[in-house]
Amino acid sequence: MSLPIDPSTIDPEAVGEQRTTLEMGHESAVEHVRETFEAAGFGIPVEFSPSDLLNEKVDADRDPYYVLGACNPAMADRVLDASDGRMGALFPCNVVVWETEPGVQTVYHVSIMKIGRLIGLAPDDEEMADIVAATGEMVDEAFAAL
Repeated sequence: MSLPIDPSTIDPEAVGEQRTTLEMGHESAVEHVRETFEAAGFGIPVEFSPSDLLNEKVDADRDPYYVLGACNPAMADRVLDASDGRMGALFPCNVVVWETEPGVQTVYHVSIMKIGRLIGLAPDDEEMADIVAATGEMVDEAFAAL
């Protein structure tokens, strides 16, 4: 099976990719990212550690990796209306923190709003463009504060 698009041709900007490095312990970084995204207007209704789960269930020996499911309720409400409910399949907007080496953490995010529009789950119209811009500004604020 071939993909309908060539992922290597997608500009990271088109999916809202953001990445930064934090020089601190993993648990401190997770707390810092949580607090920073909350200050930028996101709640964190979902969070979990895939590394803990995989290490326990399949003895994966993974380094610390944590997912913070960020959500702004007003934006979530708008995008559900704009997409006839389909964007909920991508909820929440995940921000991940993984340890690249002891004391060094990578923080990574892609925009589900941009991805949803690119793959046709959300319309390519003015309302969606406004949602993409508003959520992008919030994420930009959070990453600038990290």
